[in-house]
Amino acid sequence: MDIIYYHPSFNAEMWINSLQQRLPTARIRQWQAGDDAPADYALVRQPPVDMLRGRRLKGVFALGAGVDDILGQLRQHPEMLAEGVPLFRLEDTGMGRQMQEYAVYHVLGWFRRFTEYQQQKTQALWQHLPNYDRADFTIGILGAGVLGRSVAEGLKFWGFPVRCWSRSAKDLPGITSFHGAEQLGEFLAGSQVLINLLPNTPQTEGILNRALLSQLRPQAFLLNLARGPHLVEEDLLAAIDAGEIKAAALDVFVQEPLDTRHPFWAHPAIAITPHNAAVTLPHEAMDYIAKSIVQREAGEMPSGLVDRSRGY
Repeated sequence: MDIIYYHPSFNAEMWINSLQQRLPTARIRQWQAGDDAPADYALVRQPPVDMLRGRRLKGVFALGAGVDDILGQLRQHPEMLAEGVPLFRLEDTGMGRQMQEYAVYHVLGWFRRFTEYQQQKTQALWQHLPNYDRADFTIGILGAGVLGRSVAEGLKFWGFPVRCWSRSAKDLPGITSFHGAEQLGEFLAGSQVLINLLPNTPQTEGILNRALLSQLRPQAFLLNLARGPHLVEEDLLAAIDAGEIKAAALDVFVQEPLDTRHPFWAHPAIAITPHNAAVTLPHEAMDYIAKSIVQREAGEMPSGLVDRSRGY
């Protein structure tokens, strides 16, 4: 069994050695330009077209939770990966807990008004702010996949009402579920905090726009943990100026790194992190990949299979 590996920034030697320990009979190599030797599986992030083109692989594993980069390449170069080759994404591999931590930190900060107290500190202002009602501080999560469900469970633990919206119906115990375009408005109208964990597809690009943000409860909060292109950035600024959005925390941006002249940097209502809300944890990811390859070799289909027509 031959496995080829490519990632533009990960330590290839560490990944290959660690995977070799998990799959001792496999032959694993770092792909280099011009390498057209046989391979059964490919582990990739932003792969060159030539790496995959023409190969009849048993599976391709995207080294990240999102697959928008490789699907974007396929739209431009459909010949890069044959239609019948299964494409898998990392469903969780430790990212769910990281997303929980990030979301809980910001939601609690907004709920307890800690961010506002920090702003008062810069003015030497000693002033108590009225508390929010927990039962009325409803968290709305766009996306009910593995990461969306993980974040929902993490926030439910703190006693907040949690609701999720997804493209198709989901059964989530203890969480109010909405689905489809016809229920999106009702979902938004009851949400005080909106957390975006949608997949990045042509259909979801620009979904966080002024029309959507204006449907949230007054003085709502926005947390974007998914992808930068989901948000129309100038619409967020306009919504904050209009008092529709009270504050936002953004981990992803249309352009990364964020331009030093971007107005988000200086805006007091916007918190920024450099796309690190959840990062790939190598050993958890390798455990999943090794287990999945063993399943494929046994004729089984692992979890994490991407539906290319849906984009996730």
